[in-house]
Amino acid sequence: MSKFSKFMKANKTVKENEMHAVTKSLCDENGSPLQWEFRHLTSKQNDNIRDECTREIPVPGKANMYRQKLDASKYLHKLIAASVVSPDLYDSELQDSYGVCTPEELLYAMVDDPGEYSDLAAYVQKLNGFDASFDDKVDEAKN
Repeated sequence: MSKFSKFMKANKTVKENEMHAVTKSLCDENGSPLQWEFRHLTSKQNDNIRDECTREIPVPGKANMYRQKLDASKYLHKLIAASVVSPDLYDSELQDSYGVCTPEELLYAMVDDPGEYSDLAAYVQKLNGFDASFDDKVDEAKN
């Protein structure tokens, strides 16, 4: 028996998708909020999203010097969109019905209550293993 047998992929717990009611403004025929399906993202998927939302900005007073800056708001919107399984935010018919062109814009249109969107962001962060909210971590990093 290998000393790494407990670490083999066959022993790894599979994270199941979760259902969550996101907004009270989209309901079924009984008036209950619709359940959305969410998936866990991998560390690699998270890194790709973070890279998409990071840009280099010039360092003032230092020629040809740049530092990276994460657009935290854009990152959070993309993280949420990537976690949604259903409804399909990439569906052109659904996007057309709201008059938008991207999954992130569709989220804003479907969840147009700021409190509900904030709750959604907190839910997705927790689902993906972030204990504190991303904004809390940004504030902590600044101090």
